[in-house]
Amino acid sequence: MMCGRLLTVTNSLTGVWITIRRGNILFSQSSSKLGIYQGTDAESLEMSEKVQSGSTPEKAFSMEMNQFLSGNESTSPKVTNAVAAQLIEDQAKVTSDEDDLPQRGTWASKLDFIMSTVGLAIGLGNVWRFPYLCYKNGGGAFLLPYLLTVILGGIPMFFMELAVGQFLTIGGLGVWKITPIFKGVGYAAAVMSCWMNIYYIVVLAWAIFYFIMSFSTELPWSDCSNYWNSDQCVSSGPKSCRSEIDFSGKNITFCQVGNRSIPLNNITDPVKEFWERRVLNISSGIDEVGEMRWELAGTLLFVWILCYFFLLIRGITLPGAFNGISYYLKPTMAKLGDSGVWVDAVTQIFFSYGLGLGTLIALGSYNKYNNNVYKDALVVCCVNSCTSFFAGFVIFSVVGFMAHSQNKPVEEVALSGPGLAFLAYPSAVLQLPWPALWSCLFFIMLLFIGLDSQFCTLEGFITAMVDEWPHLLRRRKELFIAIVCLLSYLVGLTCVTRGGMYIFQLLDQYAVSGLVLLWVIFFECIAFSWAFGANRFYEAIRDMIGYYPVGWWKFCWVISTPAICFGVFFFKMVQWSEITYLDYKYPWMAHAFGWFTALTSMLCIPGYAIYLWRKTPGDFQTKFKLLVRPEINLEEIRGKATALTSDITTL
Repeated sequence: MMCGRLLTVTNSLTGVWITIRRGNILFSQSSSKLGIYQGTDAESLEMSEKVQSGSTPEKAFSMEMNQFLSGNESTSPKVTNAVAAQLIEDQAKVTSDEDDLPQRGTWASKLDFIMSTVGLAIGLGNVWRFPYLCYKNGGGAFLLPYLLTVILGGIPMFFMELAVGQFLTIGGLGVWKITPIFKGVGYAAAVMSCWMNIYYIVVLAWAIFYFIMSFSTELPWSDCSNYWNSDQCVSSGPKSCRSEIDFSGKNITFCQVGNRSIPLNNITDPVKEFWERRVLNISSGIDEVGEMRWELAGTLLFVWILCYFFLLIRGITLPGAFNGISYYLKPTMAKLGDSGVWVDAVTQIFFSYGLGLGTLIALGSYNKYNNNVYKDALVVCCVNSCTSFFAGFVIFSVVGFMAHSQNKPVEEVALSGPGLAFLAYPSAVLQLPWPALWSCLFFIMLLFIGLDSQFCTLEGFITAMVDEWPHLLRRRKELFIAIVCLLSYLVGLTCVTRGGMYIFQLLDQYAVSGLVLLWVIFFECIAFSWAFGANRFYEAIRDMIGYYPVGWWKFCWVISTPAICFGVFFFKMVQWSEITYLDYKYPWMAHAFGWFTALTSMLCIPGYAIYLWRKTPGDFQTKFKLLVRPEINLEEIRGKATALTSDITTL
C-alpha cells in the first residue's frame, strides 16, 4: 500500500494548507477533493493548495490524512477508492520513470575520491594565484591572515562541504532540502561556478601557448632580439648606474646599456616583454579591446577539448634568492591595516580549497555513506596548504634573483599582477641546463594540474544541474556538458583579446573572489551550522563515521568562520578602493560590469529566500519548520547503508 509523508497541515479561519509528499508526487487535499501535483523535490515545498475549509478541525483532518497515507484509507470517508487508485497509478508511473533513469554513480574506490579531491584542491590556485596575491600584498604580511583563515575557516568549511555531500548523496542544489530557504546559496554557487569555468581556464590557455613556444632550440624569452622587443629591453642586468637630478629636482637613476643611457625604471627584461607584448599583446585599457588573439583562442579551444622540485632546488641557489624568500616570510606589519590584504588572504583560502562552488559537495556525494570523510578532509587540506607554501618559496626565490639581476627592490621587479607566475617560472627555467626541455615539462605540468581543477569545478556545476532536473538532463548529460563547454568557450573569448587581461582581472576580483566569495561562504556556513544546526550535523557525521569529531569544528562552524567572513566583508566595505591592473585605473563602466557579475551570484541568496517564503503558505511557525529546519529522515538518506553507532532515525 502506498505510504507518504505529511509535511504540513495548517487550519485557520481563512483556510487549510496541506502539502504532502510521496516521492515526486505532491498531494493537496480539501474537504471535497484531492489535488495531485507532480514535480521535483525542490518544488515540493513550494507547491500547495489553499482550500477554504473553516469547518474541518485540524486535528481530525491530520488524523484522517495520516490514516490514508499509512494504508487505512477505508477509514477515511473523504478519500474515495477512485482517488486512491488514481494516486497509486500516478505514483507507479513516477516510480517507473525513476527506474528508467541512468543510475547515479559512486567512486570505485577511496583512492579515486582522494585523488579527485586533491586534483581539485591543488591547482592553479596554488602555483599561480597564491604567489601573485602574496607578492601583491607584501609577502609575509599576507601569510598571517592566510594561516589564520586556514585554521579558523578553510579546513572547517572544506570538511563541512565534503560531509554534507556524502551525507545527502546529492549535488550542490539538492543538499538544500535540509534547509530549503537557503537554497539560494546553491544557485549562487552555480552562477559563480559558471564565471569560474569561463575565467579560470584562460590561465591554461596561456600555459599551452608557453608550452608550444618552448619547442625551440632557444627559448623566445631568453633575449631581446625578437620583433616584439622594445628599445628598453635588456637581456642581462645593466653594468653601471648613476644618479642625476632632473630639472624638477627629482633624483633619477640612469643605467648604461651598451651605448645607451636608460632610466632604471624604464628598463624591462625579455621575459616580461614576451608576456606583455607577445603573449597578451596587451592594449592600453579595457576600452580598447582590440582584435582577437587567435593563437590564444586556439589554445583555449584545445584546453576545453581536452618538475616542480627541480625549480625549487635551482631557485634557492640563484644569486639574490634569499632576498626574495626574506620578502616572502618577513611580514610588513603596516600592511595588516589594509583591508585588501585580508580580503585576498581569506578568499585565497576559499578559492584554493574550491569552497562555495558546490564542487566539494558534488565530489563528496559520490562517496559511500560510511566513508571516513573526516580524515579525508584533513589530509587533503594539509596537502593543499603545504603546496601553496612550497610554491611561494619557488616563486620568491626566483623573484629575488630577478631583483638582483636588475638592481631593483624585490617589490618592484615583477609588477605584472596575475601574470607573475608567467614571469618567475620562465625566468627560472632559463637558469637550468636544457631550458627548452624544462620549459616544456613545467608548462605541461601546469596544464595538467589546472585541468584537474577545471574538470572538478565543471563537474560540480553539472552534478548540481543534473541532480536538480534528472528527468530533463540525466539522459542528455553528454549533450548538456557540450552546450556548457561551448557557451563557456564563446564567453571566454573576451579574455583572449588584446584587452582580455583587463576583463580577466575584473572577473578575478568581482565574479569569483573577493566580496562575492565571502558572501556565499558566510551564508553557506550559517545555513548548515545555525539553520540546520551544528548539533544535528554532528549527529549526522557520527551516523556516517561512527564517532563525533572534536568540538573544535563546531566552534569554527558556529562562530569563527562566519565571524571571519562577516568581519573581512565589513572591513573591505569600510575601506573600499577600486581595483586596478598595475597602474591602470578602470573606467566606471568596467566597475559597473564587475558589480553586475558579482550580483548575479549574491542576489540569488536573498532573492530565492524571499521568493520561497512568500510562495509557501502557512503561518510563521509552519514556514519556519518547513523552510528553515525541516525534519530529516535518516533511514531514507542511508538507503542500504547502516549507521555505525547511531541508533537515531530522524534529525
